[in-house]
Amino acid sequence: MQVILLERVAKLGQMGDVVDVKSGFARNFLLPQGKALSASAHNIASFETRKTQLETHNLETKKEAEALAERMNGQQFVVIRSASDAGALYGSVSPRDAAELATDGGFTVARKQIVLNAPIKELGLHSVSVVLHPEVSAQIELNVARSEDEAELQASGKSIQDLAAEQEAAAEFEIAELFDDIGSAAADDDDLAEAASVEDAPAGEGEQPAT
Repeated sequence: MQVILLERVAKLGQMGDVVDVKSGFARNFLLPQGKALSASAHNIASFETRKTQLETHNLETKKEAEALAERMNGQQFVVIRSASDAGALYGSVSPRDAAELATDGGFTVARKQIVLNAPIKELGLHSVSVVLHPEVSAQIELNVARSEDEAELQASGKSIQDLAAEQEAAAEFEIAELFDDIGSAAADDDDLAEAASVEDAPAGEGEQPAT
């Protein structure tokens, strides 16, 4: 099916281009969202009449999107989720979740603007693209953690594996100190027992007879 694009569409073309697309893609996405018109002679003529108006509107919305992208780029949003010790989530973080977090953070974002190749299913920092305009995108970061404290540590650059290693090292150190304390206490007990046996021994015991 041939359509004429009313705006830039990634991997298809620029505004005004007449392109061939699958009928389902056109009817389910391009046409209902106002991104294209069927490439009939009437619609092509209508586009030429509206071209200047469309280009002006596109430029205005692009400038607005660029201003928003400047504020949004690099923003980090914390997502608290339950997960296993290995970092696998009991569930996932979806585009809808990302859109709601961004909106709660002061940015009006729709689910369809979030670009995720697959749902997020692990703890950690995840970069996510937000399409603000056909020609403008912003990058945000989702900090997926089991608690606010864990999120703060991840934000400082530590991974869940680093945290686990630190906790294991701390536990081993505590165990080693415990055994050292036990060993020291046992040695002290031995010293006390030896001192007591010397005090209790009869006078002259252990002395060699004179020759």
